[in-house]
Amino acid sequence: MIIAIQAYFEAHRFIRKHKLWKWILIPGILYTLLFMLGMYFFGKTASTFIEWLAKETGLQDWLNALDNSFIGFLFTMGGMLLWLLQMLFYFSLFKYMFLIVGSPLFAYLSEKTEAIIEGKDFPFGFRQLLKDIKRGIFIALRNSLWQTVYLLTILVLSLVPIAGWLTPILALLVECYYYGFSMLDYSMERHRKTAAESIFFIGAHKGLAIGNGLIFYLMHGLPVIGWVLAPAYSVVAATLSMYPLKSTGK
Repeated sequence: MIIAIQAYFEAHRFIRKHKLWKWILIPGILYTLLFMLGMYFFGKTASTFIEWLAKETGLQDWLNALDNSFIGFLFTMGGMLLWLLQMLFYFSLFKYMFLIVGSPLFAYLSEKTEAIIEGKDFPFGFRQLLKDIKRGIFIALRNSLWQTVYLLTILVLSLVPIAGWLTPILALLVECYYYGFSMLDYSMERHRKTAAESIFFIGAHKGLAIGNGLIFYLMHGLPVIGWVLAPAYSVVAATLSMYPLKSTGK
C-alpha cells in the first residue's frame, strides 16, 4: 500500500518531466464535468429516497410519536450514513461507466508510461486495441458486479444503529480496491496476462490496489483541480507501482 501511495508522487514528477499534460487534462476535464453533473442529480435522488423510505415504513411518524432526542439522534446519524453510502454507490456506477468509455485512453497512457521508462515503443495494432477494449470492459463489468454485491450488503448493515457507523469505512475500502484493480489491470493487460491471471495476481497484492484507489478518492477532496488530475494520475501511478514487480520477474 505504501508503494502505491508513493507512486502518486513519482507520477507527478514523471508527468512533469515528460510533459504528458495533454493526456492528463483532456480526460480530466471531461471527467470533472460529468462528475459534477452526475453527483448533483445523484445527491437529490439520494435525499428523496431517504425521505420516501422514512415515510413508507412509518419510521418518521414513530419517531415523532416517541419524541426521544437520543433515538432521534441515532436515526438521524443513520440517515446521514445511508445518504453517504448511496452517494458512494452512485459514484461507483459513474466511475465504471467512465472507465468503460475511457479504457482506450487509459490503456494508451499506461502503455506510454512504460514505454518511456524502458525507452522503447510497444507495437500498435488495431486488432489488439479492440481486444484490449473488450478486456477493459469485461474487467470493469466484473468488478462493478462484485462491488455492487458488497455495497448492497454494507447498505443493509448501515441501517443497524451504532454498528452501521462503521459502514462508510468498509464501503470506502471496497471502492478503493476495485478502482485500483482496474488501474493495475492495464499493466497486466499490456503484458498479455489473462483476466484470470490478473484477478489472481491483484488479489494477492491487495495493498497496491487499495493504495492506488485511496489516493484517487482523497484527490477528490481538492475541488476541480483534484477531480481533473485524479483519473490519469491514478493510471500513471499504477503503472509505476507495477513496474518494479516486472523487473524482479514477479
